[in-house]
Amino acid sequence: MDFPERLRALRKSKNMTQEDLVETLGISLRAYRYYERGQREPTLSTLVALADFYDLSLDELVGRER
Repeated sequence: MDFPERLRALRKSKNMTQEDLVETLGISLRAYRYYERGQREPTLSTLVALADFYDLSLDELVGRER
């Protein structure tokens, strides 16, 4: 699963809309939609906020395996 698919799946696992999530995280809806479409990559601070929200490490969030 690539990163945009992972973001979408994580959000849906919490039964949240994109609007709910961006309000919780304090990021723009437009930016988040770009992330889920794979058109842009989040900044480090946004990645950390997402990882904290989902209670994941950064490696888990981005699907990095060893």
